Amino acid sequence: MDQDIEDAFAELGLTPDATELEVKAAWRRLVSQWHPDRNDSLAAVAKMQRINRAVEAIRDARFHGPGPSASPGESHPNESAADDREAPEQSVRTINRRVRLTLEEAAFGCTKVLQGKVTQECSACEGAGHRVLGGHCPQCRGSGAMRQSSWFGWMGTQTECDACHGDGRARQTCGACAGTGQAAIRRYKVTVRFPHGVRDGDLLSVDGRLGKAGSLSGELSIRVDVRKSDLFKLDKDGTLRCDVPVDGFAWIANRSVDVPTLEGLRTIQLQRDQLSYRLSGHGFPVERRGPRGDQMISISPVFPQRMTTDQQILLDQLIATTSGSNAEPLDERLHAWNQAVRAWKRGGRGRT
Repeated sequence: MDQDIEDAFAELGLTPDATELEVKAAWRRLVSQWHPDRNDSLAAVAKMQRINRAVEAIRDARFHGPGPSASPGESHPNESAADDREAPEQSVRTINRRVRLTLEEAAFGCTKVLQGKVTQECSACEGAGHRVLGGHCPQCRGSGAMRQSSWFGWMGTQTECDACHGDGRARQTCGACAGTGQAAIRRYKVTVRFPHGVRDGDLLSVDGRLGKAGSLSGELSIRVDVRKSDLFKLDKDGTLRCDVPVDGFAWIANRSVDVPTLEGLRTIQLQRDQLSYRLSGHGFPVERRGPRGDQMISISPVFPQRMTTDQQILLDQLIATTSGSNAEPLDERLHAWNQAVRAWKRGGRGRT
């Protein structure tokens, strides 16, 4: 036996005389142990690649047919959730789905009920839709073509025989699938728990029996799509950012304001000298099932583009409180600046 094949069996923990069923069982057992969705170690990805290569090598060398289906991480992104396809009966069924979650659902985890349908080849005709009988096709007498007569007996053209589809051999439509090559559609319904901290593009795998009373065995490979939020921006380290425009006058007055968090609105006290606020532990989980990061709130004071007459009067009154003999003490920087300007003018500079 080829040394590469022996190494492939050894990778699965089997001897070269292992049966196809034993190979499939070993593959399922190793996947449940080493799939990156279940194993956080750095060696998990490399181990899964070796497992899949070993199965492919054994399948090509011995079985010459469909082996255990690909790892869930190798699902095709164009798979349709509405019309899933399952692998042939002799292989492990892998049903590929996409599930969209809100940012809040991804952060806290959620439960979704997934429903769908799967189809597979008809086992009676192996997907062909017919059975080939002995002898020539009675309609075309084995030629695979039929002559189509033209007007007035002129020479016509030849077309493919409808009965044998150009094969020339007699065939009979499969009664089990009525010639479709497909078995009856089977539906499944399964409840899936999404852990907190899943990210956009994550792959989750659900093993076991699907459908009513476990009528369908297989594996559900789920790709997570997290919808973009209108309020939050998520960093890779779990930091959640939120830009909050606030009334400029409320900001000047050090009023409180309600800001959105993943849990809902939270009140913070504004400070005129502070435009950024940190809410510890209110961000997104740093890793799946892990602790949450922080949320950063960036405040943007907003003032009216045009002042009303009443607002202008109030602003003039406010300005008056910072000038004149009875003015309140100014900020040190502004006070120092005003003194420097007055001294500059007294020195005769600044005259035209």
